[in-house]
Amino acid sequence: MTPQHNAYDVVIIGGAMIGSSVAWWLSRDPAFRGRVLVVERDPTYAQAASTLSHSSIRQQFGAEVNVRISRFAAEFIHGFRDWMADPEAPAIRLQSFGYLYLATDDSFASVLRDNAAMQNRLGAATRILSPAEIKAEWPWLTVDDLVCGSHNPVDEGYFDGATVFDWFRLKARANGVDYIRNEVAGLQTANGRVTAVRLATGDTVACDWLVNAAGTRAARIAAMAGLPLPVEPRKRTSVLFSTPEPPTRDIPLTIDPAGVHVLPSGANYLAGCVPDPDVAADPDDFVMDHSLWEEVMWPALAARIPTFERARVLSTWVGQYDYNTLDQNAVLGPAPDLPNLLFANGFSGHGFQQAPAVGRGLAEWISTGGWRSLDLSPLGYARVLRGEPLRERAII
Repeated sequence: MTPQHNAYDVVIIGGAMIGSSVAWWLSRDPAFRGRVLVVERDPTYAQAASTLSHSSIRQQFGAEVNVRISRFAAEFIHGFRDWMADPEAPAIRLQSFGYLYLATDDSFASVLRDNAAMQNRLGAATRILSPAEIKAEWPWLTVDDLVCGSHNPVDEGYFDGATVFDWFRLKARANGVDYIRNEVAGLQTANGRVTAVRLATGDTVACDWLVNAAGTRAARIAAMAGLPLPVEPRKRTSVLFSTPEPPTRDIPLTIDPAGVHVLPSGANYLAGCVPDPDVAADPDDFVMDHSLWEEVMWPALAARIPTFERARVLSTWVGQYDYNTLDQNAVLGPAPDLPNLLFANGFSGHGFQQAPAVGRGLAEWISTGGWRSLDLSPLGYARVLRGEPLRERAII
């Protein structure tokens, strides 16, 4: 598809949750009067992480900047109709069943306690629970091997991210943002700036700003500019299942030390895990390894929640993380040698919940030349060049 114009103030590569959030925030800013083009290779988003996400949000991160990002995300979800400024916009419910991290050794228990202290300081409601307290609240959980757990009952759980995503695109288009189905095949640079993108259809589009929101293909875009980006596709398997004797109330999103997590999904349950080995995949590879359920997820779940011994699989799917191999945190903001190229990559499974703050931050950078509402500099690209990871000790 050919764009309407041969020059745009901002070109965004990738129209999924992150790219569309940037587009919407720009389009609603009265101080920004430029043209915005979103280039998306698959506007069905059938295999995008945004579509295949578990659509969860948590405050329990180990890096302060991530907690602050999630604090704003919760504020945004609760005030969604006001942010959209449209009487037709729906209210978005945040179902706060909370995340429950479980520790079976003193080392991880210490991490949870340190994280909780920091999270509480930033306004989160995280609490550290003893095995007895965990058992009293969720009697179906096996706690004999636990040292402690970390749980936050406020602004953690499920939200309807698909509707948020739909409205980002709807309102961005209504505000004049152009979306086209196409791919970026190359970049043109001159005098230390990106000057244009070359599309797969042969069109060349000039731009003042370029936002790389290309998900699992982000490193390919960075390479076109001669820049390293430690982001690669990693497969993640999801299993929806039922059980004939469900727990008596909603379970929290429970992260077992075995590397398996489970959360409620309507009347059913949704499980996932990190494969071992966890290696890079082709961005078009969505083939499931069924042994992950039989040999990893099911045994761990049944040991932690015995009623899941009788689990019946309802559906399965594979999604992909845009996985940051440096530190599993997002890479945001400008490249030092190409300051009009902005990264929005490597979310490693956090993109859905971080999209409101990231979109606002990048839009403010384009409009004002810096971070304004929230300082996102700890997630900047400079750490990639230095090889200095921002450690996040609460990865799922």
